[in-house]
Amino acid sequence: MIQEADLPALHAMVVWSIFALGLVLGAVMNRTNFCTMGAISDIQNMGEWTRMRMWLCAIGVAIVGAQLLDAAGLIDVTKSIYAVPAFTWLSYLVGGFLFGFGMVLASGCGSKTLVRIGGGSLKGVVTFLALGLAAYMTLKGVFGVVRVATVDTVSARLAPGQDLPRLLAGDDAGAVDTLRITLGLAIGGALIAFAFAGREFRRFDNVLGGVATGAVIVAAWYVSAHLGYVAEDPRTLEEAFIATNSGRAESFSFVSPVAYTLELLMFWSDASKHVTVGIAAVLGMIAGSFLYAVAARRFRWEGLHGAEDTANHLVGGALMGVGGVTALGCTIGQGLSGVSTLSLGSFLALAAIIAGAVTAMRYQVWRVERMA
Repeated sequence: MIQEADLPALHAMVVWSIFALGLVLGAVMNRTNFCTMGAISDIQNMGEWTRMRMWLCAIGVAIVGAQLLDAAGLIDVTKSIYAVPAFTWLSYLVGGFLFGFGMVLASGCGSKTLVRIGGGSLKGVVTFLALGLAAYMTLKGVFGVVRVATVDTVSARLAPGQDLPRLLAGDDAGAVDTLRITLGLAIGGALIAFAFAGREFRRFDNVLGGVATGAVIVAAWYVSAHLGYVAEDPRTLEEAFIATNSGRAESFSFVSPVAYTLELLMFWSDASKHVTVGIAAVLGMIAGSFLYAVAARRFRWEGLHGAEDTANHLVGGALMGVGGVTALGCTIGQGLSGVSTLSLGSFLALAAIIAGAVTAMRYQVWRVERMA
């Protein structure tokens, strides 16, 4: 049994491990131009699937890895926010759509914003601040009151949880692990196979972007849900996941963690505030992108271009903040971490994000045509 005196060292090990994984992910995303919005835009505008294959490969790797870790008893993905019985379908749809629309206006999702900041983008800084403020207001402020009173009230209860293995197993608890392995290999393997089926995808940077991104998600699950798991916290005598904001197992996500990063910076002298898994991931992403940009001589200052560009990044960031919290995640939080748990809500949120992004792209085309 772990002692209370051991908790600070365990906390430090968890957050430094996540920071290191963030360094890797930030560098990889910068090098490979990994971008969910860009993947959707490439298909929408050019019929080009290479970056989408990279994203699907990452999803496949994350699914296979997370489900195998769970089946082996090393982690328990059902103890994450994604697999809870409360299926808030309207929140997933509305929040996902708002996030997808916002990421197009802001020229990238939460993870892309962090990568851009590391590469010298002041646009990314503006988006970061707008996203973090709106996310915090949706977590604990006025937007949160509206969220709880409206979309969050519409839900269904899926017992024992909304992850597909438990849903399909029903009352047969013994079948859950078999279904995890079967579904994980089938769904994840199919996505990986689809990615590699494209000849244009089979280049080093594309494979690196897909495989490494998915592997980092799996590694983060291992750190949070295994290394950071305490069966009986000596302070509360209850199980705990050390250094997580949600109190549950966490992998990478970049909406609420941005809000918590701003909170920590604003209340740094408050001894109750600590670096958490999410905050460490945010800082690691920025640092990793910065280090790669400098090493590759790609660091460039980038400013805003006029009032419309500024408005797009402010509004886009705000929509991502509101939408990401409402949907319980972003293109990484729901699209990779959540989907890797095979949560029904994560698949729904991901579909809504894509729908919001496509709608925003069509809106931008309509505006250009109308002005012309």
